[in-house]
Amino acid sequence: MMLLQIDKLQSFYGRSQALFGVDFSMDEGEVVALMGRNGMGKTTTIRSLCRVLPYRDGSIRFGGSDLAGMRPHKVARLGIGLVPEGRRCFPNLSVHENLVVAARSGAWTLERVNRLFPRLKERQQQSASTLSGGEQQMLAIGRALMTNPRLLILDEATEGLAPVIRQEIWSAVRELKGEGQSILIVDKTLKELMKVADRCTILERGKSVWDGTPSALTDDIQDRYLGV
Repeated sequence: MMLLQIDKLQSFYGRSQALFGVDFSMDEGEVVALMGRNGMGKTTTIRSLCRVLPYRDGSIRFGGSDLAGMRPHKVARLGIGLVPEGRRCFPNLSVHENLVVAARSGAWTLERVNRLFPRLKERQQQSASTLSGGEQQMLAIGRALMTNPRLLILDEATEGLAPVIRQEIWSAVRELKGEGQSILIVDKTLKELMKVADRCTILERGKSVWDGTPSALTDDIQDRYLGV
């Protein structure tokens, strides 16, 4: 079943155009990797999808709803859970408060998040500002899951983390995939992305330039669009 359809998306920052035609779709239960070099439009696409950045042309449909003109909080209520680049936990709130502040009823509960990330259970009463970067990332993912999203968006969820923490995050992503969670993911770790992605979409200068399965992502395509 089609969950997300983005067609000919064009977005601007003021007068500066950032997206010139992004096209991709994903089905319910799929994991899609949104790929490309730095500055090619991945985060801008996510911001447009979440309606944080208004788009001027093209269309975004999620779960059968047209997102044109919709406010960000209403998009979130449709079932989009964002883990933004930079985590953005509420620093003065406790771990527990961060998790329950935006919680919605559904399969994801505090207990289930704590099972996914046992470190969070140990730190329930600590303020988010006292957590390590990796623990804050777990908290950001847990907070998004507490909204019981149809689509979980992970924007650079392992960037800047220690290797052992990165592996914990990837293990959680694999577990979520196994449970049928729909995930749109941006990450620079190609090896790990290929283990979880069902399909990949590559952006180049604000446009979709390639879409296919990980097995079809040849070395030539990687060198052309993903190499330094």
